[in-house]
Amino acid sequence: MTDEDHMRAALSLARRGLGETAPNPSVGCVIVRAGRVVGRGRTATGGRPHAETEALAMAGEAARGAAAYVSLEPCAHHGQTPPCASALIEAGIARVVIASGDPDERVNGQGIAMLHGAGIEVTEGVCAAEAETVNEGFFSVVRRGRPMVTLKLATTLDGRIATRTGESQWITGEASRRAAHALRGSHDAVMVGVGTALADDPELTCRIAGFRAAPMVRVIVDSHLRTPLDGRLARDVGDDAVWILHRDGVDAARRDAFGALGVRLFEIAASDAGVDLDAGLRALGAAGITRLLVEGGGTLAAALLRADLVDHIEWFTAPLVVGGDGVASVAGFGLERLDDARRFTLAGRSACGGDVRASYRRQI
Repeated sequence: MTDEDHMRAALSLARRGLGETAPNPSVGCVIVRAGRVVGRGRTATGGRPHAETEALAMAGEAARGAAAYVSLEPCAHHGQTPPCASALIEAGIARVVIASGDPDERVNGQGIAMLHGAGIEVTEGVCAAEAETVNEGFFSVVRRGRPMVTLKLATTLDGRIATRTGESQWITGEASRRAAHALRGSHDAVMVGVGTALADDPELTCRIAGFRAAPMVRVIVDSHLRTPLDGRLARDVGDDAVWILHRDGVDAARRDAFGALGVRLFEIAASDAGVDLDAGLRALGAAGITRLLVEGGGTLAAALLRADLVDHIEWFTAPLVVGGDGVASVAGFGLERLDDARRFTLAGRSACGGDVRASYRRQI
């Protein structure tokens, strides 16, 4: 097998941890000796132990003289655990193959330098583009100070999320709804606007048994704290945390009531959209969110798109038409020129039961 084959196995391990390791990246590691895999591991739920530690524990003495394939540069700093670069050195690893460097200022080449300094052969950039995609959320926080944002839309052929009377359950079919829950499972948090919280009283959890081990963080953009105190989100605060982004000047009694229920409140500067969404996303990034799934509604979707804060769109389209008086999936945001439109590149399209799922990436 080639370096690319072993690295893709490491990247596959890393993908399994997406949504469960924040604020740490999800990393995969495969250890190979004489052509045989002797150890494998990924970043554990909650971010510790790291992938290299898990793989070395499996390999044991077989790690001496072996090659380690790691999807992200091994860390070089002391945190809750010793540096992974040091662990690879102490285990006697002879060669380390790395998909991508780590832009975190605590690492950023220092892990590679430690390995070189110990006389270990280092190969960089194997499957680099794939690693960039896997680590996109972590990289986004490091480089831009905010999480990667995925907007999920489930609409009719004419882009509506409900009839004119507000009926919306269910536009898309069971396969699409299951895929949407899998999206929740691969993100650190799911976010909705207060309109969705009021209209749907959602749970916003990943309801696929055994899909993820880490709790969800559920975020509501609610500038004036209108979320019902007796609704599912406020009532069911437990392992699945509830966070609210609100503006200043909210009613102190409601603020205290949410705090008493265990809801975490973030006071964000006001804007035309209610709260400054860029500042709100930065607050989420500082709180440890790296991958954020946005599920609606149309006002929040429009505000994020208008602010150019959407990195991916996952669009589920059902084969029905309800007409122009239905509720739009994206509210108006005053666009006058096509040159100012937000543009995305089609990354994939597939059947999803009787619906169609299309994936788009933001054009940079």
